[in-house]
Amino acid sequence: MRYLDFREQFKNFLVFSLNDIKKADPSFHRQRLNEWQAKGYIKKIINEYYVFAGLEISELDLFIIANKIYRPSYVSLESALSYYNLIPEGVYSVTSITSKTTRNFETKIAPFSYRKIKSELLFGYQLANHRGQSFKIAEIEKALLDYFYLSPQLKSEKDFREMRINPETFGDQVNFTGIKNYLRLFGNKSLESRINKFLKFMRNA
Repeated sequence: MRYLDFREQFKNFLVFSLNDIKKADPSFHRQRLNEWQAKGYIKKIINEYYVFAGLEISELDLFIIANKIYRPSYVSLESALSYYNLIPEGVYSVTSITSKTTRNFETKIAPFSYRKIKSELLFGYQLANHRGQSFKIAEIEKALLDYFYLSPQLKSEKDFREMRINPETFGDQVNFTGIKNYLRLFGNKSLESRINKFLKFMRNA
């Protein structure tokens, strides 16, 4: 496959893999990818996943890429809290939840961080659309629960204050009943106690 033909065929792919290419052309040899990298046509993210060089990549593009390069996963934790404007600053790496092994990838386009939870807790995400493609991101209530679940040190008013959660955004967007419903599915008394303290703190913030 010539590069120009490949570029035309995959122009709508934000990220593509060797497997994607082989579906279109079973005779494709991975050596071509090495040649195109050397010529500066494409950039490798991690093994067998690539993007076109020169592509301007936004935060939402990174979310799509995060979903694809390590599956099953969905964007959550700090990245989701920032997406919903619950925390004030941007996030250094794209943070996701997975049922696979915890992994961190330092790539040429961004760092990607994946935290492991039990497979039965892989719920509470929605599909968001961007550039005609979709990505999985935790609902705001699940992003908070994921964050607390993986941060057992968060238990005091001082800890809650240091999270710098925007109280107005929290009150407008967060469904307290939704949090309680998801919380029951965790079946974790310690988490339940800490979340209840946090919700009380936010009501009075």
